[in-house]
Parts: sequence; structure tokens; C-alpha cells
Amino acid sequence: MTDVVIIGGGPGGYEAALVARQLGGRVTLVERRGLGGSAVLTDVVPSKTLIAAAEVMTKIRSAEELGLHLVDDTRRLGAAVGVDLGRVHARIRDLAKAQSADITERLRGDGVRLISGTGRLDGTQRVIAQTADGEEELPADIVLVATGAHPRELPTALPDGERIFTWAQIYDLDQVPEHLVVVGSGVTGAEFASAYTALGVRVTLVSSRHQVLPGQDDDAARVIQQVFENSGMTVLNGARAVAAERRGEEVVVRLADGGEVVGSHCLMAVGAVPNTVHIGLEEAGVRLSASGHIEVDRVSRTSARGVYAAGDCTGVNALASVAAMQGRIAMWHSLGDSVGPLDLRTVSANVFTAPEIATVGCSQSDIDTGVVRGLTMMLPLRGNARAKMQALNDGFVKIFCLPTTGIVVGGVVVAPSASELIHPLSIAVRSKLTVDELAEAFTVYPSLSGSLAEAARRLHGHSAEQVITY
Repeated sequence: MTDVVIIGGGPGGYEAALVARQLGGRVTLVERRGLGGSAVLTDVVPSKTLIAAAEVMTKIRSAEELGLHLVDDTRRLGAAVGVDLGRVHARIRDLAKAQSADITERLRGDGVRLISGTGRLDGTQRVIAQTADGEEELPADIVLVATGAHPRELPTALPDGERIFTWAQIYDLDQVPEHLVVVGSGVTGAEFASAYTALGVRVTLVSSRHQVLPGQDDDAARVIQQVFENSGMTVLNGARAVAAERRGEEVVVRLADGGEVVGSHCLMAVGAVPNTVHIGLEEAGVRLSASGHIEVDRVSRTSARGVYAAGDCTGVNALASVAAMQGRIAMWHSLGDSVGPLDLRTVSANVFTAPEIATVGCSQSDIDTGVVRGLTMMLPLRGNARAKMQALNDGFVKIFCLPTTGIVVGGVVVAPSASELIHPLSIAVRSKLTVDELAEAFTVYPSLSGSLAEAARRLHGHSAEQVITY
């Protein structure tokens, strides 16, 4: 029987453990905090649970546009609903623990040995687990490193867990902040800024770029920036934060141009650092990048024989779905099952702002720069019947396809529940469907997904010289 040792119990680690057991391996998983890792305990599950509460508040505030109001009450509907942030955060913590417990039960039920502690490599065929009871040597034919990452901290803006937070700490906040300053306008910063604004918090978003979400589709980011500003959020573009410090009951964020932003609380969302130090990687021959990430190929192999890696510690793509697939691929490959290399061109991703941004496949930048020679079709949601019924004014669908063949190679959806609407485009990209095949599939009328079929229909018959957007 093959001994498989996995260091780290996040999506990359626990999904790999399930596959390894399915293929007959003897599996030991070492995790220091709790099964599910940061994705379940402090990152994805908690933040999306917070956003779920924010989505309800957004719907309540837009209810009057649909003709709904409080009976015998002169207050606006949105103003009549308050937020108990302590209860919101308590529910978040409870859900995270429950999800972690479910994963633990599943792994134990499948016969995975779980060790609570830290792990480090001792060569390529042994892992040393450090537990409360001491050290244990674990022989390993195959090692998977899935140690994840942690929030980056600026030495001039160290979090204290009371007024200055990382995204892993903010769930300890029991009172609604009077004024939350969010530093960083990437995915994490934008999501939290969007959520807290919806919950009625005054938010200032400090963005070092020309607009929010610099890594996303430019049209989509422009929509989100406009929505943020229309909702009352203050967005400071081109403003680089260099420090944050407490002054009594306030937090002062200093900017590179000498300016200051004063708030009651501050959330630092300035990236993540891989958990790859002091775990014996380089001594075992595992090559790291300049940023400290583990270098892997498309089947999750590192430079050391028998050692694989998955998840945020690899820097391949910081998504739980990608981490899980990397972990599965590592086990399929190492244990001799059939396997296809990781194909990032088929990955769908989502930004959980309001509205959401979902993407799959190639990007508008790929089209514009000639990396992919393709066609673009963009349709705003305001022309969609279902969107009108729901009073949705912001968002669009965008489809990219190859000229001549019409094969769908990518897409963008900006809409509520875009994370659900992207799935048809994800299937189209993965299965190399044409725009005609996508258009010929029935959609419900009325539905937001009808805009996907309409965009596909409008691409029918266009040549590479006839790139049309609406």
C-alpha cells in the first residue's frame, strides 16, 4: 500500500486525501488549525456568508422600487432594518466550524488518518509531524504540500485585531463600524467594501490603481466602480496607503502623497503570503519562486521527486476550486490513475461584489492585445426583460468566440448571481461549443440567462473584421 502524507487540510489537501483513499492509498493528513483550512475558517466561507447578509440588505433597500413599503410606518423600508453585526459574525463563525466538522467527518469516514499539528519535510520520503504530544515520523511514498497562505501585513500598518484588521480577524468585530477604511481594491478589498456598504457602514476604499479591481475585465470593473460610488462609498483612486496607526478611538491611514484618511476602523487587504517557510522545502530540493511560492507543473509536481503541491502556496491561481483540482490531479498522477493536466483556460472565477463579476476562459485583454484572435459581443442587462422586472440597472454579459468556427473561448457576466450564470459559458468553453450551439439551447423566458443566448445569436455570421459590441 502506498503511503500518502498531506500537509495542510484546505481544499487542496482534503480533496487530495479523498482521491488518494479512493485509489487505495494509506493517507495521513496533518493540519494545524482545522479541516477546511483558511478557505473554510477565515476566508471564503466566512466572507461569502457575510456577503449573503449584505445581499439581503441590498434587496430590502431596493424593495420600494418594486412597490413595497412598510404598513403604517413613515420610515423607508431600508431604514427600518438594522444590522446586529455581533450576531452576523457569530453566525459566520458557527457556519465555518460546522463546515469544518463536516469535512472532518467525511475524511474520517473514508479512512484518512488526521493529525492535529504542523508538518515539515525531512527529505522527500518522510514528514515530521509536530503535535502537542511531540514529534512523529511519517514515512511517505508521496507527499503533497497544501499549506495555503496568510494575509500580508505591512510593517507600518500592523493589525491589532481591535481597530486595524486583516480579513482573517474582522469577524471578531461585534459593533458596526462608524467608518471603515478598506486598504486595497483587489478582489478581497472590493468584496468587503461592497458588503459593509450594503450593511449600512460608511466605507472609504483606498485604491492604488486608476479604478477598483485592476485584475478584472475593465468594463466590469468600471461598472463596479460606478455602483460603489452611487451607493455612497468613497473611492480614492491612485491613492497608495503607506501606513495605518491608531490614535485613540480612530485609525489614521497615511497616503504616499502625504494625505490622510481618518476612520473608526481599518481593514488591510493588501495581498497574501504563501506558507512555505520553515517546513523543509528547499532542503528537500523543492524549488521556490522569488515570491516564496512553490513551483509546480500542470500535474502539480514540484522539482523534488515524489513531492507535489496544491493551492495558494503554489501561486497558480488563488481559488479554492483550483486548489481542489490541483490536489486531485496530484493524486491521480502520483497513484497512476488517468489524468489531464490543469487547464487554466477553463477555470471560472467570481468576484462577490454587488453585482457579482464572473469570468471564464480568455479575457478582453487577450482579444485586444492579439493573444487570442477573436470576436466580442457585449449586451447590457438593462435590455433584458427579467432584469427590468427585478429593477436591475447595472451589469452586462459578454461572450468571446473564435472567428470562422465560432467556438466560445471565454465570457464575462456582471449581474446578481453571476456565479450561477457563468456555468453555461463554462460548459461551452470546456466542451468547445460554438456560439450557434449555445444559441440553439433553450433558455427560460424571462430569464437573465436569456441574454447569454441572445449574445451568442448576435455573433452568428460575423467575421474577424466585424467585432460588434452593444
